[in-house]
Amino acid sequence: MKLYHGDIVYSENRDKLNVFENSYIAIENGTVEGIYSSIPEKFTGAEVIDHGRGLIIPAFSDLHVHASQFIQRGIGMDLLLNDWLNTYTFPQESHFADPEYAEPIYDAYINDMIRNGTFHASIFTTIHRNTVNILYKKLEEKGLWALVGKVNMDFQSPAYLCETTDKSLRETEIFLEEHSSGERVKPILTPRFVPTCSRELLSGLGKLGKKYGVGVQTHVVESLWEAGEARRLFPDCNSDSQIYEKTGLLGNGPSIFAHFIFPTEDDFRVVKDYDCIAVHCPEATTNVIAGIMAVYHQQELGVNITLGSDIGAGVKNGIYRQCAAAVKLSKLKEFYEPEIGKTITISNAFYMATKAPGSVFGKIGAFEPGYLFNALVIDGVEDKNHPMTPEQRLERFCYAGDDRNITARYLAGNKLSCV
Repeated sequence: MKLYHGDIVYSENRDKLNVFENSYIAIENGTVEGIYSSIPEKFTGAEVIDHGRGLIIPAFSDLHVHASQFIQRGIGMDLLLNDWLNTYTFPQESHFADPEYAEPIYDAYINDMIRNGTFHASIFTTIHRNTVNILYKKLEEKGLWALVGKVNMDFQSPAYLCETTDKSLRETEIFLEEHSSGERVKPILTPRFVPTCSRELLSGLGKLGKKYGVGVQTHVVESLWEAGEARRLFPDCNSDSQIYEKTGLLGNGPSIFAHFIFPTEDDFRVVKDYDCIAVHCPEATTNVIAGIMAVYHQQELGVNITLGSDIGAGVKNGIYRQCAAAVKLSKLKEFYEPEIGKTITISNAFYMATKAPGSVFGKIGAFEPGYLFNALVIDGVEDKNHPMTPEQRLERFCYAGDDRNITARYLAGNKLSCV
């Protein structure tokens, strides 16, 4: 049993923060036992780790990130999505056939992820199984939680990134077999998006998903071009997400739809029928001008929305920065499209960064009893002689903080060092 003292904050739901100033959170075997305003008599003699006025919050989750694009973050931001992919992303990803190229990039990505307080992620890689395994092993060694996917592309893709359908399915099944027993790090099917995947490939992946009980991550209605191209290629489907439904990819595990900016009524139906998760990537979608998600409107319709960095279209690993960006974009959405836009609160954004995505990995992302103590301590955001409330410090950290304000990191109750 250990007790951690500080100002404790976590999300109860998207509208409410639970705040416990000058309190103690009791951790037993890595999980939360309770939160107390003073040390209970039953814990007399337990070790106390005092963080003073430090803000103790749940660690962040990133449900859409391309680890292979870490090396190109902040590059080519003057291009629109399709041109950016073809000019920078696809040529860069082709180098991941070489382990000597891939390994230092994956090392840098993971170290930066930990520095910025992200301990759980759903991660895209490339088509190359040999180097996907490098990332997988490194995440396991660090003790992080992750869903990792070998990307599938067999259609309308550059020759250097285009597998045959048979090879793509065969390599994917080997990947699933190799990692079927993962505990914290698990495989997930990863068709890049409809415009790069044939019907045969998607149907084959659907069969693998059912056979191995694994979910899917992909890009859905990310841009008007992508949504239109999906319907052109699959004229028997009314929407992007229905393609994944008809090919059997949904309902086998977590279904994570990145972006979800231009959904149709049929997209909404599919998302709700299969409890899919939509991932808002505010920084990335403005960098490549894909569009702005109507977050509040979709939440009111019952869509479960989380946040993603979408590196490398996004340029920062810190999901706390995505909290701030999500609020900013919701204000723009309300200003220009008031019929479907409404400004969200920082509390809502924090929920999308912690408790909502944490549920994908188990009891993670909050400090209710039984939840894992995957946590961060935030300090140094106040101005001298101007104390702030815990809520104000959380907001300032999201807008103006960085990894230097994270003074301690805890993973299942154990202090985590970072490079």
